[in-house]
Amino acid sequence: MVRLTRIYTRGGDTGATSLGDGARVPKHALRVAAFGTVDEANATVGLARLHTDGEMDAILARVQNDLFDLGADLCRPEGGKTDAAPLRISAEQVTRLEGEIDQVNANLAPLNSFVLPGGTAAAAYLHLARTVSRRAEREITALAENETVNPEAIRYINRLSDLFFVLARQANDNGAKDVLWRPGANR
Repeated sequence: MVRLTRIYTRGGDTGATSLGDGARVPKHALRVAAFGTVDEANATVGLARLHTDGEMDAILARVQNDLFDLGADLCRPEGGKTDAAPLRISAEQVTRLEGEIDQVNANLAPLNSFVLPGGTAAAAYLHLARTVSRRAEREITALAENETVNPEAIRYINRLSDLFFVLARQANDNGAKDVLWRPGANR
C-alpha cells in the first residue's frame, strides 16, 4: 500500500513532475498526459457508480482499481531506475474485461442505429467514461510512438471503452431505452 503523509510537496511549482522512477519531466509530457487522462477516466467511473449497484457496480469497482494499476504502469517508464518491480497491466486483466463485455453484451437488444449518450443517469456517465477512456487511449498510443509502453496497457484501455459502451446499454434497460441516432432527423 502507498502511504501519503503530505499532500503538497511544492515539487511541481516549476512545471515539472516526478515519474514513478524518480525522473523529472514537464507536466505536459505525453506520459503525464496519458496517466492524467486515465485518472480523469477513473473520476468519471466514480460518477457513474453513484447510479449503479449490484454486479454493474462490482465491475466498475474492479475497473477503478485497474485504472490505478494502469496509471502506475504508465508512470514507470521501461528501464526506469528504481529498486521495486514496476506494476504492469496484465493479460489476465484484459481477458477479464473481455469476459465481462461478452457477458453483458449477450443480454442486450440488437442495435439498429448508433447510440447517443443519454437515457439513464448511469448510462450518460458511462458514455462520458467511454469518451474519456478513448481520449486516454489516443494519448497512450501517441506515447507508444515515442517511448516503450506495455502492450497490455494499450489492449486494456481499448477494451475498456467497449465495456463502458455495453454497460451504458445495460443501464438503459438492456438497450430498450437507448437513445438512438436518427440521421438527418432535424433538417
